[in-house]
Amino acid sequence: MSNKPVPDYAQDFAEMLGHIQQTRQRVFAQANTALIDLYWRIGQTLSHKIAQSGWGKGVVTELAHYIAQADPSIKGFSDKNLWRMKQFYEAYCEEEKLSPLVRELPWSHNLVIFSRCKTAQERQFYLVMAAKEKLTFRELDRQISSSFFERTTVAPTKLSTVLREIHPSIGKAFKDRYVLEFLGLPEPHSENDLKRALVQHIKAFVLELGKDFLFVGEEYRLQVGNQDFFIDLLFYHRGLSALVAFELKVGQFKPEHMGQLNFYLEALDRDVKKPHENPSIGVLLCRDKDDEVVEYALSRNLSPALVAQYQLQLPDKKLIAAKLHELLALHEGVGDE
Repeated sequence: MSNKPVPDYAQDFAEMLGHIQQTRQRVFAQANTALIDLYWRIGQTLSHKIAQSGWGKGVVTELAHYIAQADPSIKGFSDKNLWRMKQFYEAYCEEEKLSPLVRELPWSHNLVIFSRCKTAQERQFYLVMAAKEKLTFRELDRQISSSFFERTTVAPTKLSTVLREIHPSIGKAFKDRYVLEFLGLPEPHSENDLKRALVQHIKAFVLELGKDFLFVGEEYRLQVGNQDFFIDLLFYHRGLSALVAFELKVGQFKPEHMGQLNFYLEALDRDVKKPHENPSIGVLLCRDKDDEVVEYALSRNLSPALVAQYQLQLPDKKLIAAKLHELLALHEGVGDE
């Protein structure tokens, strides 16, 4: 009977699987780029023919019939789709910064972006986000429906001075208002209801927060002295290299809420934060807030914290677009002076 040890092939197998997966991803990416290039060329040709040779709907319909009859194996080139390719080309042909980005995304992603976004700035925002965060079509569609671009642009997040000083690269890591329509919560609801629903829909919540957020846990236990304290939700932000504590309030923001949050941040920094990590950040997520009260509360707050509001319905896109238009007009007016 042989006493030879049984060889462990796990590492070799995993390495070969990794090669297969990486190669497959490269093939998919190359195929997608080729397909987008094809749609671009067709859209370019149609745009020029319609402008210079007077091609109309009838000619495009004839082209679609010709392709279908000449090679029945070719799908996806109906007259409707051919017009979309023309629109796709015309949306980006004069945008040098955007045309390379479209080749990083599937056609379905491109289609929803150029057909639903009204400005080059908005298209660039979603193109970059979809590519960077590797959004699925459903996730991208949800972000557009929730006016993610407008909300990020219109309402600057109220941050404490200390938070800006400690995290100068904080950028748009946090928002002033979070849309939680996916929770399906009744009115009224308790803080426990809110917390339980967020945990049950944690993937959707992280999408709303931003994919740099990693969920650590709910009711995160802190022991200070002989007492136990519990943070509602604890996250880690990869980009900021910091723990992020969320405290939930189903009512209106009150200044005294900051004391509890500051206590939690102190305990996290003393007992949980690792030496290489940045100071912890606190987010007080409430149902309602008075911006002036928030400003007063944060002006002398010594902890890196912010106050944000949540809503349970998708925002009115027309209303928020009007606010964005007013904001841009105001900035343009200031620049002209």
